[in-house]
Amino acid sequence: MNILIGDIGGTNTRLALFDTETGQLQPSSLTVYGSNNCSSLDEVVAHHISRLGGPCKYACFGVAGPIRDRRCKTTNLPWQVSAADIEHGLRIKKVWLINDLEAIAWGIPALADDALCTLQQGTPESQGNQCIIAAGTGLGEAGIIQQSDGHPLPFATEGGHADFAPRSALEFALFEFLAQHLGHVSWERLLSGSGLVNIYHFLLKHRQHSTTLELDFDHPAATISEAALAQSCPICVEALDLFINLYGAEAGNLALKQKATGGVFIGGGIAARILPKLQEGSFLQAFSNKGRMEPLLQSMPVKVILDDRVALLGPGRYAASRL
Repeated sequence: MNILIGDIGGTNTRLALFDTETGQLQPSSLTVYGSNNCSSLDEVVAHHISRLGGPCKYACFGVAGPIRDRRCKTTNLPWQVSAADIEHGLRIKKVWLINDLEAIAWGIPALADDALCTLQQGTPESQGNQCIIAAGTGLGEAGIIQQSDGHPLPFATEGGHADFAPRSALEFALFEFLAQHLGHVSWERLLSGSGLVNIYHFLLKHRQHSTTLELDFDHPAATISEAALAQSCPICVEALDLFINLYGAEAGNLALKQKATGGVFIGGGIAARILPKLQEGSFLQAFSNKGRMEPLLQSMPVKVILDDRVALLGPGRYAASRL
């Protein structure tokens, strides 16, 4: 049986078919749509089904936003998503909505070993909890509880919108800079594509630095990260270094709150693109720098997810488990 699956993000919406017999994606069915080019998920799904040339009986979508009563107002898109409306409008028997990070959590067990890059080996507990943090268009966080029957139970959070907590004079200045412009300063305002741009603009002002770097209007964060990796712009280098340090700190915060002795997974589009920088050590140093809890954090495996199909495999595995 094939299930229509989707990864619904603030930048892209990816739709594909999941084969419940093989537990894999149908290789020719994946299509990527620009989320901002569409008015609703219903529109995208209707177009995709028409391309497939036949009706779909079941569908499951991982959506970037909180799910309540089978509905979601997406955080970084002006969409109102309703499972019931999609069922009725497109004649689908059953539609499931799950949080996008919960979807990644469901997909992790389906990943091959080479789809993960180990930053810290650790000494994992076989029945220990796990957690996932993913910076991309926004910042997502989720957890996985290991149940007594041996089956993992992924769950969603909206931890990326919790208050940012500065740890140094520089970070206090960063907080004040963002508070003046945004009011509430959450971790997502720092750990996301727009967050890297926020850090860059703060450092330009804080260091009283002028630059000839011309940001790509559509992809400013990519411009900054590429210049940082090439070491062609000192402010970009500092911005990415601070981003990575903050990323490690918040990953450690999440790991403590979930007591993730089974492992910590780093997902999202940014991590894979800056993997060499994550491997340099500052990420793990910030991750474990938690005072008396440092030994606990150093015992936790930390792995970067390299295969972005995990966000599609998750909805497929979730729907299959419900069938």
